[in-house]
Amino acid sequence: MQNQSTNNPGASISLSRLNLKDFRDNAEQQHIAAQQKAALQHAHAHSSGFFITQDSSFGNLILPVLPRLEPDS
Repeated sequence: MQNQSTNNPGASISLSRLNLKDFRDNAEQQHIAAQQKAALQHAHAHSSGFFITQDSSFGNLILPVLPRLEPDS
């Protein structure tokens, strides 16, 4: 009995490309997460402000957060 890759040689190539793409995407996400963590730790250590991690269209790894103050009545 022949395996599927022998019957369809292109199948194993497309599967390996898919796995490579998934691997790259996962590695990129882990790298971004590590960069966000490092940037957040640096900001907290060197600033009195508040920061959060959030995806940004402009490539920012962390964003400053302004606290809400209740208006004086």
